[in-house]
Amino acid sequence: MRVIASSIRKGNVIDQDGKLYVVLSAENIHPGKGTPVSQIEMRRISDGVKISERYKTTDPVERATIEDHNFTYLYEDADGFHFMNGETYDQVQVPKDIVGNAAPYLQENMVVKLSLHEMVPVAITLPQRATLEVVETEPVTKGQTASSSYKPALLSNGVRTGVPPHVAVGTRIVVLTEDGSYVERAKD
Repeated sequence: MRVIASSIRKGNVIDQDGKLYVVLSAENIHPGKGTPVSQIEMRRISDGVKISERYKTTDPVERATIEDHNFTYLYEDADGFHFMNGETYDQVQVPKDIVGNAAPYLQENMVVKLSLHEMVPVAITLPQRATLEVVETEPVTKGQTASSSYKPALLSNGVRTGVPPHVAVGTRIVVLTEDGSYVERAKD
């Protein structure tokens, strides 16, 4: 499907020269003089090579047809991550480079959105939040106010984050899967 370059957004998949690229960032630049351009950073799906392209905002770009489906995370092995479609019970294997930074937040039976191009996974979208347990942090200091001073903590998935002073080891907290930042204490 042909679209103009200025309509391309992060997460879109572009078909360029017969190869598929996933868009990492897209920025429309309007200089005071000259033609407005779209600066697009993308990663080639076949081998993971990152490239940066600049198009005129009105240039036609071929957008690949992508189907989004909900899949349930099953397990990880040496080949990659395995997911199952809850409706058809089809299983799909996703390579480690596509999952990328999202890997530590994957939990058994977590429902994620996989973007497929001709039944080949090209991108993954996790739920916005994940509940994890604090396994290591400094002890609570008496008299320390609950101001914006955060202390370092290690979570059950191996990610380090900052937590408020009142959070102790064994506390379950909710974090954003995008950057691992603390949101709130878990309500369970």
